[in-house]
Amino acid sequence: MRTHSTTEHILWPAYALLIVGALVLTGCGGSSLSPRYVRARTAPGLAQPGSTVPGDTTGTGASGAGSGNATGSGSGAGSGGSTGSDGSAGGTATHSTSQGHGVHSATGGARRGSCAGFKNQTGITDDTITLANASDISGPVPGIFTSAQQAVKAYVAYFNATSSLCGRKLSVLSLDSRTDSGGDQTSYATACAKSFAAVGSMSAFDSGGASTAQACGLPDIRSQAVSDARNDCTTCFGAQATQTRMFQNAVPDFFLKHYHHATQHAAMIYVNAAASVDNAKNMMVVEKKRGMRFVYSGAFDVAEFNYSPYVQHMKDAGVQWVQFVGSSDEAVRLAQAMQSADFHPKVFLLDPTAYDPNFVKSGGSAVNGAFVFINFTPFDETAHNPELRLYETWLQQVAPGAAPSYFGVFAWSAARLFVQEAVELGGKLTRASLVSKIRGVHHWTSNGLHAPEDVGGKTNGSCWRFLRLDHGRWDPAGGTSYMCHGSTAG
Repeated sequence: MRTHSTTEHILWPAYALLIVGALVLTGCGGSSLSPRYVRARTAPGLAQPGSTVPGDTTGTGASGAGSGNATGSGSGAGSGGSTGSDGSAGGTATHSTSQGHGVHSATGGARRGSCAGFKNQTGITDDTITLANASDISGPVPGIFTSAQQAVKAYVAYFNATSSLCGRKLSVLSLDSRTDSGGDQTSYATACAKSFAAVGSMSAFDSGGASTAQACGLPDIRSQAVSDARNDCTTCFGAQATQTRMFQNAVPDFFLKHYHHATQHAAMIYVNAAASVDNAKNMMVVEKKRGMRFVYSGAFDVAEFNYSPYVQHMKDAGVQWVQFVGSSDEAVRLAQAMQSADFHPKVFLLDPTAYDPNFVKSGGSAVNGAFVFINFTPFDETAHNPELRLYETWLQQVAPGAAPSYFGVFAWSAARLFVQEAVELGGKLTRASLVSKIRGVHHWTSNGLHAPEDVGGKTNGSCWRFLRLDHGRWDPAGGTSYMCHGSTAG
């Protein structure tokens, strides 16, 4: 099986602030990351900030006004709701909450609303609908969320090549939130003024632009939200819905079922940095409620490199199940310390940051047998998932050599959700009507690309899968179906 690069620290609904807690170590106002603590996992050939694709309008930095014109390279342009070359108009109506499984067109099989009364408005001209994407491109870790912006560009290129929305093509206003709350705020001020909606954005400090987006009524369909402020924004949503202080039951339930004895001798090892502490403790509370028993927990400092004492404590306590919260580099160090001490627990569980080729390569035999939990189709299963193939295919069109990523999956999903809802609205499309439509989306999978997400309700997805590393290969653990057991408050 093959693996693809993902960013070093990944945010997951169970602990939505992990990226902030694990990455934010110093800085004024909590707005800087330690380059040593996180590394951008970018593949050769990634499009650089400022590059353009069909339908791309690149801003100048976080506050740059868009330059250039949307090129709309595809066929299917028309007026008054004409059918694009994908032939998706008409047919059986498929609401976004039921997905239209098997319908892999740019419009998702949605019934096109009448274009009668369609009005130009902020971000919409006679020819173009401009969508903003404000993601962390520059900063202490250059390119940390470039993959989210690339995914939106990929979907826009796909849409423009196969369809149109009331005679209009899509354009991307690319903005850089600079891995900084101020950069996020500035980006959203620009988005409010120059785009109709924001789609697929991803920022480690997304609280900065939350009030700005809400104040101008900007629909903001993000890859995901990472702060309470962003979740509180009434016009902001995540293609992956997130809640703080909640954790998915599927994780403890899976191991209680398959490794019950080990779960009664559990340990939690986590980095002693900001929200990561609360996240780890929250997970332990939930896992105890589900029936697990913890016999040890330990927090290590960011600057700490000797993990042997923690390993010895686990050995002394008879630990058989180890959960780790921290970077994949740190996870490798812990695994190597366990191997050196001849300590081999039945379970070594990591969040999806370990679903990364560098983890496999650098960890070698020490990480063999590690588990991860994920809520999207593994990249090894592209051949069996048409939507994942679409994402990967069009990603290569806009950024040759780029690897698909977790953030890209949900940014692509956000772009598809925008199109599907906007197409159904037709001539009734406004910022307010789009926000209202998104609020009604409660079972979103982007044609089976990922597990169901309650986008409108902003409630954690409850469905997860498990992978186990077997000599360099990530294999399904417990089957290829999602395990859906809800979430519990810590």
